[in-house]
Amino acid sequence: MTRSRGRQTVRIAGGQGFWGDWLEAPYRQVTGGPVDYLMMDYLAEVTMSILQKQKSRDSSLGFAKDFVPLMERLLPILVERHIRVTSNAGGVNPRACAQAVAALAHRLGFGGKLRIGVVTGDDLLARLDGLLARGHELRNLDTGRPLSDVRDRVLSANAYLGAWPVVDALRRGADVVVAGRVTDTGLTLAPMIHAFDWRPDAWDLLAAGTVAGHTIECGAQCSGGNCLKDWQTIPDLANVGYPIVEAGPDGTFEITKHPGTGGRIDVAGVTEQLVYEMGNPAEYITPDCIADFTTIRLTQAGKDRVRFSGIKGRPATDTLKVSVAYFYGYKAVGTLVYAWPDAYKKAQAADRVLRQRLAALGLKFEAVLTEFVGADATHGALARASAPLDDLPEVQLRIGVRSPDKAPVERFTREIAPLILNGPPSVTGFAGGRPKPEEIVAYWPALLDKRMVEPCVEIVDA
Repeated sequence: MTRSRGRQTVRIAGGQGFWGDWLEAPYRQVTGGPVDYLMMDYLAEVTMSILQKQKSRDSSLGFAKDFVPLMERLLPILVERHIRVTSNAGGVNPRACAQAVAALAHRLGFGGKLRIGVVTGDDLLARLDGLLARGHELRNLDTGRPLSDVRDRVLSANAYLGAWPVVDALRRGADVVVAGRVTDTGLTLAPMIHAFDWRPDAWDLLAAGTVAGHTIECGAQCSGGNCLKDWQTIPDLANVGYPIVEAGPDGTFEITKHPGTGGRIDVAGVTEQLVYEMGNPAEYITPDCIADFTTIRLTQAGKDRVRFSGIKGRPATDTLKVSVAYFYGYKAVGTLVYAWPDAYKKAQAADRVLRQRLAALGLKFEAVLTEFVGADATHGALARASAPLDDLPEVQLRIGVRSPDKAPVERFTREIAPLILNGPPSVTGFAGGRPKPEEIVAYWPALLDKRMVEPCVEIVDA
């Protein structure tokens, strides 16, 4: 723990906002100044199904593979500076991920110096039939359909665990916590619970930690990245600083970043992150509590420093959200670029020709979607009504199809290239070559009684 401005604080650095985020960020976070924890969030809904497919092919896979080489770079610093890690990099195979990190630590000479906490219990795939047989229908939150409608196509099913299993691992001495589907917010809330010994029913405090986690879960999105407000004035994005939570035991906290880094942390930018993926702001529901975002009070406490206070929370619900991924069908997307003059009209004509040919072949699709990139792909009819489109220098025709069956999608992929010579003139780019059919993984959100999920925490010594 560190001391800041005369009071006890804990500093939690956000290092990854998704699987594929900037690999330099975690290194910069642990070397740029004092921090107590490094939080790394890897998982999105579709990520779980990708990892499950990897694990089905190789039982040693199923976790975020970037995590292990990253830890090879970080471990000497983490051990020297006593920085602890919370991460959901374990995906659908946390034990394999932890074993890989343990082997790495042993090879680097840290045997006996590192404890790895493994959090499991979120993976419900092998239990689905039993749950359905016991009357847990796992109805789709959007449509109300029971999961039995698509059970034979399910690829993955994971309950969202909260912060408490991670807290358990930290209390048992884990230096690195490797979890499966733990909520993004729980990875930040857990160090705060552990550091300040918050009670499970301290709803306002848990809500504050949840808000802190939500603020940094997307990495630099709250410190200048992907920021709409005065984006052209944000300094040195090439050297953007990732966010740090500096929290106190009373639930107040500040968001800041290391000195000398680029980006910007201000009330406007932080507010943009707060409304990210937001439903009812008064009811931000997590496994740990319900946080009322309407009670958040933000103050610019200094350069690149925003203070949060006043946050209120309510008791958690008696259910957990379950993220199910299932096979839906096939899709393919093809593109052609048309040049001036009449670029937009040429792309429109090519779209009409292609659709006529697909109809003449008798191909049936669930959906056919056309976008004219450079003209109206982003703003649709609004762009066509407000912008002069007759003199655009280039327009990309992007057309995609979707079908439960692979055959019509496969045939569609053969109808794009011929347009280069037998369609409208001036094709200048056949981006990516002939498209390929891709499997579609669909998302099925559901709720499950908390009593049906039992998190498990193990400790692995390097």
